[in-house]
Amino acid sequence: MEKSPVPDSNASSTTPTAIGSRFSILNKSFKVALRSMLTSRPKEEFVKEFPTFTNAEKNYLHRLYLQAMDSFQEAFEEEFEAICHKIKLGAILDTVEEIVEEQELNPLFSKRSNIVDTAESLSLAKKNEIQHLQRMVQLGEENNQRLRNRLQLLKENSQLLSGVSHAIEKFKIINSNYGGNSSDEMRDA
Repeated sequence: MEKSPVPDSNASSTTPTAIGSRFSILNKSFKVALRSMLTSRPKEEFVKEFPTFTNAEKNYLHRLYLQAMDSFQEAFEEEFEAICHKIKLGAILDTVEEIVEEQELNPLFSKRSNIVDTAESLSLAKKNEIQHLQRMVQLGEENNQRLRNRLQLLKENSQLLSGVSHAIEKFKIINSNYGGNSSDEMRDA
């Protein structure tokens, strides 16, 4: 496997906030963690595991063990660097660094409490607006109910008036029949 280019770790140690420093720090941390995980056991402990072997065999096994640990470490480092190169982790971390620097310079992002206060006041304003709209809907529903009641009353009055006008028409007809005869009798008299 071919080794990927790794940023110079010495350059980032002089300027910890320089672009690329996050990748350099991550790379160093990975290597330190890997070394501590793959640190070989002391030779004395290692040879105790093989009591039936001769000293020459124990020495040979210990050399093989050290070579295997070194090989594992190199393989892990190469694989880590290849993955970082493949996903362009350096560029991603540079972008993150730029965003962090921009946010540090931006007064809206300088204090988390300002953001929280803004969010809370916006939330309160939205709750108040919702309550106002709910009151408006309730008033609209009450007004609609009054209009329905009035319309119902008008319909009932219309039916009543229709009945009254029908009764008046009957009265006129009866009156004209009665009045027509009685007015003729009055003229004759």
